[in-house]
Amino acid sequence: MDAADAPGERPTADPAEAELVRRARRRDEAAWEALVGRHQEPVFRLAYLILGDAAEAEDAAQEAFVRAYLALARFDEARPLRPWLLSIAANLARNRRRGLGRAWAAVQRAFLTEPRHHDPPPDGTPASDARRLRQAVERLRPDARDVVYLRYFLGLSEAETAAALDIPPGTAKSRHSRALAQLRAVIDADFPDLGEALGSD
Repeated sequence: MDAADAPGERPTADPAEAELVRRARRRDEAAWEALVGRHQEPVFRLAYLILGDAAEAEDAAQEAFVRAYLALARFDEARPLRPWLLSIAANLARNRRRGLGRAWAAVQRAFLTEPRHHDPPPDGTPASDARRLRQAVERLRPDARDVVYLRYFLGLSEAETAAALDIPPGTAKSRHSRALAQLRAVIDADFPDLGEALGSD
């Protein structure tokens, strides 16, 4: 039995991997690419198990590595990297699966690629849904609107949203839940066809 597997002992990082983490923190791209190469397949597989869709899983896996890279300075290099990466990927995948997660991902892509100076897109297209979804979001109270913008249009986590709004994580979580409930009510009342396009879980 390895020391890392002994009951009651905390798993420790492989020394070679810990060195790659240290180099990646110094913005060594080759080191980060090596780490991604080591863990890309299990991260994707976990996301796929949760989501059941290869394209969604690929998006979640890519986002997990982006989040991990941005947070690498806070990672304890004495720990194995894989459980941390899998935890990030699992949280992202669950968020995509829950509520309007998948619909938001599609709408966010349309929002990011939608022309800024153009005739209104035809109804029923992703660009049209993105435009009308923003209109629905604009009807929310300011605190709810801010949470929706940060969580979905900017793709921040709950912790990042709490930090951006300078509020406790628990408050951010409750605001997020209330904001989604308000948004669903607005969509049901004023954009019913949009609700059908986005679907519901």
